[in-house]
Amino acid sequence: MSQIEKFRMPSLPSGFYWFNEPSTHRLGDGLEIFTDEKTDFWQRTHYGFRRDDGHCLLTTVPGDFSVKTHVEFRPQARYDQCGLIVRVDEENWIKTSTEYEDEQVSRLGSVVTNLGYSDWATQDVPSAHREMWYRISRRGSDFLIESSFDGREWLQMRIAHLHRAPEQLAVGVYACSPIGKAFRCRFSTLEISENGWFYEE
Repeated sequence: MSQIEKFRMPSLPSGFYWFNEPSTHRLGDGLEIFTDEKTDFWQRTHYGFRRDDGHCLLTTVPGDFSVKTHVEFRPQARYDQCGLIVRVDEENWIKTSTEYEDEQVSRLGSVVTNLGYSDWATQDVPSAHREMWYRISRRGSDFLIESSFDGREWLQMRIAHLHRAPEQLAVGVYACSPIGKAFRCRFSTLEISENGWFYEE
């Protein structure tokens, strides 16, 4: 299994599909997304609300895998975000991204949603970072979530479990603007490969 998509054609790559297609997007020089207003992914925890209307470009991947992407972004409003997503359904999924707070600080983090309840694990990073690499690796129902500032040195963010993880999962990139709109981001590549995450001896 190996697929590298750089989104150089003006149409969707074979096997890819939109979930909540954005009103404005471009293909040809990467995948550029401009978010619709007040879009988000979250389920219940702390805030009480349920949102499943963020934008995703997805493909279906069987078995274990590693998926990574590089994305550039220009946030405008609090919580603007873009990154990777692994999705079963509305109540079971994982996303990882950098969520904008203000001109000084953003939250590099991940959300794992199991059985309709989301959590949010974060660390502060300077908002001056306007590009990131993300990687999610699957081994059965367990997932390793990583990030990189340069695409070479990877930092573990967390290891997580999906309680309902079928043999095939929807995998891809996402973007949303929980309180704003027209957040611009550009994904230059999406790479799906054999799982490179192994048990340490």
